[in-house]
Amino acid sequence: MTEPLPATGDPEAADAPPHRMSVRVYYEDTDFSGFVYHASYLRFLERGRTELLRDLAGDQSDLHREAQGLVFVVRRMSLDFVSPARMDDLLTVVTRTRTLRGASMQLAQEVRRGDVLLVAAEVTVACVRDGRAVRLPEALRRRLGPAR
Repeated sequence: MTEPLPATGDPEAADAPPHRMSVRVYYEDTDFSGFVYHASYLRFLERGRTELLRDLAGDQSDLHREAQGLVFVVRRMSLDFVSPARMDDLLTVVTRTRTLRGASMQLAQEVRRGDVLLVAAEVTVACVRDGRAVRLPEALRRRLGPAR
């Protein structure tokens, strides 16, 4: 069984409180069986990462403009599908910073229905400008740590 969001990696980042976002499952998120289609979880996880960045740094479009074309791209993702969700379920996407490196961050994400773990994900996100890795902005780096 997958352990919920272990506190490993950068000790300062691991102490940061997790970001939580609610999402309702709609018909369009399910497959013919009535369960959430596996690719729908990718959208839920993306929304969780986007809302984390929005809470820390404002709109990504503003960050992109102010940081001269800075964008975040998923470099690696590992998912563990533990239990299914169904239409009308109210889910919580939990996102926590695991480690911060020069131009990337590792995030632990979960999709939960109440206390039930549905999906666990490990995600590496790279900071990129003009197709090249660049250092995470210092202001964002500080917010991703325990002081947010």
